[in-house]
Amino acid sequence: MIKLHDKHFKPFLSEEQIQAAVKKIALEIAEDYRDETPIFVGVLNGAFMFVSDLMKHYPHDCEVSFVKLSSYQGLTSTGIVETLLDVSEDIEGRSVIIVEDIIDTGRTLQQLVHLFSDTNVKEFKIASLFYKSEIYNGEYTIDYVGIEIPSKFIVGYGLDYNELGRNLKEVYQLNPSHMINLVLFGKPGAGKGTQAGFLKDKYNLKHISTGDVFRFNMKNDTELGKLAKSYIDRGDLVPDEVTIKMLQDEVEKNPDAAGFIFDGFPRTTAQAEALDNFLESKDMKVDATIALEADDEVLTQRLLERGKESGRSDDQDVDKIRNRFDEYNEKTAPLKDFYSAQGKFHSVNGIGDIAEITGRLSKVIDNL
Repeated sequence: MIKLHDKHFKPFLSEEQIQAAVKKIALEIAEDYRDETPIFVGVLNGAFMFVSDLMKHYPHDCEVSFVKLSSYQGLTSTGIVETLLDVSEDIEGRSVIIVEDIIDTGRTLQQLVHLFSDTNVKEFKIASLFYKSEIYNGEYTIDYVGIEIPSKFIVGYGLDYNELGRNLKEVYQLNPSHMINLVLFGKPGAGKGTQAGFLKDKYNLKHISTGDVFRFNMKNDTELGKLAKSYIDRGDLVPDEVTIKMLQDEVEKNPDAAGFIFDGFPRTTAQAEALDNFLESKDMKVDATIALEADDEVLTQRLLERGKESGRSDDQDVDKIRNRFDEYNEKTAPLKDFYSAQGKFHSVNGIGDIAEITGRLSKVIDNL
């Protein structure tokens, strides 16, 4: 185990495994370009070690150049790719091999392809030492792959966490053992959103509200948003696998979080099992489910007061409010049994001052 800044990382790939993958890529490219002199374009800063070792294994004539792009801060992709060092102009009519250290979502690759699509190169192909196929958007073919890896944050062999770790000969992955993942339950008006806001700041957790995630995807017309909308427009329920994929994308976008608060999901036992399976694939788990309990009459008054300010019709009709409570009771009962069987269900009094309720929640979390 090693520590870089505030994070711990555990061994993932040995130097021997990495060098074998580099040699494999070099020989595959050599087979395709034995009769010409290609230009290898390495992507800085991450690919500098990969390019260096790739050249040692490449048996024919070749040239090397570099571009520099940036899309990461810490562990998190900003989603905005900047070109910091452009490609040489002397590439017209030449075959170009883009050399990437790692390909995950494909945002940086998209910018790279854009750089070369505006030039008159003979052709360009893409080589990546590490490839996260499960989160890659699949827009472009990856021609040469060294090692296909799961979607975990890694450092070493050119890859960094806040600039540390690039010089390591081996590759390490983020150790998630200290993560806290919570499922937060509560009837309408119980204060889930308010409490989630305090908890996420206190414990560096990411609050994932299913409603917010759906609205974001549909508003931004993402592929998952379009898919979800197609079901909704037909009057059908959105399948669990679509919701899980949206949650997966949110988790992938926040690898620096110390854990997650899932709000609005799961709603059924089948969804709870799907969430467990998804988290297990990431070496994660639900650590606790916490239900904010409150008297129906108190919550009804809260919602009626809220309705006066928000204008929400479902917060202004007592019958609609009670129907929502009944639906919550019906759906939550089997989930309570599901998580109780795992020893993960906790009930917290949701009546009182906000700080008081936060204290009760914190006591459960601190004892995990």
